[in-house]
Amino acid sequence: MIKKTKIAMGIATATLTIAGAMVSPQVVAQTQAERTAALEAQVNEMAAMMREMQAELSRVKAGSTDSTKVQELDQWMASVKSTPMNASTSTREHVFNVRGGWSHFNSHRGAHGVLNTVGDSGLGTDVLTSPVDDDAFYYGAGLDFNMNNDLFGLADGVSFGIELGIIYTELGEKKDSGLDNVVTTLAGAAPSPGLDVQQSVTVNMLRVSAAPKIKFMHGSKLRPWIIPVGIDLNIISPPSDAVTVLNTGMQFGAGVEYNLFRGIVAGLDGRYHWTPDDIDGVDTDGFTLGGSVGFHF
Repeated sequence: MIKKTKIAMGIATATLTIAGAMVSPQVVAQTQAERTAALEAQVNEMAAMMREMQAELSRVKAGSTDSTKVQELDQWMASVKSTPMNASTSTREHVFNVRGGWSHFNSHRGAHGVLNTVGDSGLGTDVLTSPVDDDAFYYGAGLDFNMNNDLFGLADGVSFGIELGIIYTELGEKKDSGLDNVVTTLAGAAPSPGLDVQQSVTVNMLRVSAAPKIKFMHGSKLRPWIIPVGIDLNIISPPSDAVTVLNTGMQFGAGVEYNLFRGIVAGLDGRYHWTPDDIDGVDTDGFTLGGSVGFHF
């Protein structure tokens, strides 16, 4: 009985051993496949997490760049707002000015009429020019148009512009006009009261000019300037004895201007006016000294 039991247990043990030997490779293979699948799933999950993290990092970087740009823009706007006057006046380079002062002519108006006579008439050669003093006062206005602030790229801080001006000069008033002198001389006596040909004449001149103007020290309140050479158009009254009223000439000048307050400038200038020829005996050469008040626009 005992032997049968031992034999049965031996057979059972052998059977289990054979079955285990036959089953274990499948179980092991199945376990490894499950582990491999689990590892692959974990790797895929980690890869997905890494992609999400990379996308989030890119988004954060982009947001940081946009924030920096917005911050820089805010700083620029704040700087512009803090200096509104500088930003608004930087483009106001042109100037309108009113001028006035003293003028002196090289020759006395009508001086030749005292010295020269025509035939036996006793008339001078300049009977219409009404001799007056050679000093005068003048007033007028001008426009300075600024073109650049670097002299066409040749010198920083040196401005180049064009000045247009019109000046009225008054030398005086003469009671006995040239026409009165003619009538008096030809009649041999003074005209009867109330028969004056012309009661009086104002001796004056109108000068229209255009000139290049070079200003130094751009950006400074004090700015010296020069006019190397400009064009003058002179209109005289009364006319010459040839009834000529117009001639052309040149001007040379220098001066300085100072910015008083918010585009209001005061200036001083001196100019010499020269013509190659007189106006049929009337000389317009001379110089001017005066001041000005200008307004930037």
